[in-house]
Amino acid sequence: MSGHSKWSTIKRKKGVADAKRGAIFTRLAREITIAAREGGDPDSNFRLRLAADKARGENMPKDNIERAIKKGTGEDKDAGVFEEFTLEGYGPNGSAILAACVTDNRNRTISEMRHAFSKSGGNMAEAGAVAWQFDRKCYFSFPASQLSFDKAFDLGVEAGADDVVDGGEEIEIFGPVETFKTILDALQKANVQPAEAGLRMVPKQELELSVEETLQVLRVVENIEDLDDVQDVFHNVKVSDDALAALEAA
Repeated sequence: MSGHSKWSTIKRKKGVADAKRGAIFTRLAREITIAAREGGDPDSNFRLRLAADKARGENMPKDNIERAIKKGTGEDKDAGVFEEFTLEGYGPNGSAILAACVTDNRNRTISEMRHAFSKSGGNMAEAGAVAWQFDRKCYFSFPASQLSFDKAFDLGVEAGADDVVDGGEEIEIFGPVETFKTILDALQKANVQPAEAGLRMVPKQELELSVEETLQVLRVVENIEDLDDVQDVFHNVKVSDDALAALEAA
């Protein structure tokens, strides 16, 4: 899954985030609202703290963040009701795709997702048909300039991580869900500020495809990511260095 971090970096460099700032703010606000249901204090609610930190990292205004928290805690009585769920499907070339959604209209979200899959030659799947191919893991990535790989490896092992990946410019750490706080605390103690931190669905076995086939899948993933109700998308395709180079050159 080391390709994920590099792929995200390429998209940031190409200005995708700036071009879709409004959509990003909407997505972040929903993430904060859902997290705030478990409590409005970021010091005791780690999911909320991460969501708020991510929003600040995208320069989301403080008022927007506070408004989203109030929606989640119920202080904003006029706020709509959101639910979160995961949709599953098969993409091009036998790829498996999971989409984490947050919506105030489940039927609309399912309809849009079904259309996104069908126009790419894929199809929606029943619950569980695809998810079994993934494990839920905690995930962290940070610039290698903040901590050497050797020190990151030792930190990860001591904190209970499953894997520490040297991605060149960035380092990634994967671990069981229950080690999330331990790894996060260890990184903060080492003065490391993660570029990404959260829970991810990691494929048990990656699907190896040609460069063009990989790009076909990534284009579908990006189209699904563009849907308003989609928070995150996971897939099981191995993103090779050649595919990343082709993506960056496109």
